[in-house]
Amino acid sequence: MEYKPRLREMYRGEIIPALTEQFGYTTVMKVPKLTKIVLSQGIGDAVADKKLIDHAVEDLSRIAGQKAISTLSKKDISNFKLRKGMPVGTKVTLRGDRMYDFLDRLLSVALPRTRDFRGINPKGFDGRGNFNMGVKEHIIFPEIDIDKVNRIMGMDVTFVTSAESDEEGKALLDAFGFPFIKKS
Repeated sequence: MEYKPRLREMYRGEIIPALTEQFGYTTVMKVPKLTKIVLSQGIGDAVADKKLIDHAVEDLSRIAGQKAISTLSKKDISNFKLRKGMPVGTKVTLRGDRMYDFLDRLLSVALPRTRDFRGINPKGFDGRGNFNMGVKEHIIFPEIDIDKVNRIMGMDVTFVTSAESDEEGKALLDAFGFPFIKKS
């Protein structure tokens, strides 16, 4: 028996027909889909302490389920004591089954664990159907052992879709079960 992510099956069985009916797509290929999820962390204090990058790469790798990389600065900034090529953050790009597994864990486990969670603000769309959101504490993920964390850090999560507009992108993410704040 081959493993298939729950949300991928839900996309094929429920979301494609629902979006086709809602927007009147003539072919299945026009239906927007989630192409990748990018997790990134900016670590400004890494200029002073190099071990922060190593811990951040380790934590982000554990959350994503695949190896994260450190990002390097592109130019010198003397006010921040930053040199070109110094590590300043971490990132990981998820596609395929790992992307759907992460999305499932984010929606069903991590977001409900967020302190004072009232929903996701739908203002994070970029005009092309992609959505950005921030997570204030990376310890909301069950993969992170709170006792072993030396520093609580935030992260940015970018959902890249093949949608043509924000309306289509929001409809796609709504269908996946994103808890967007309802406008009243």
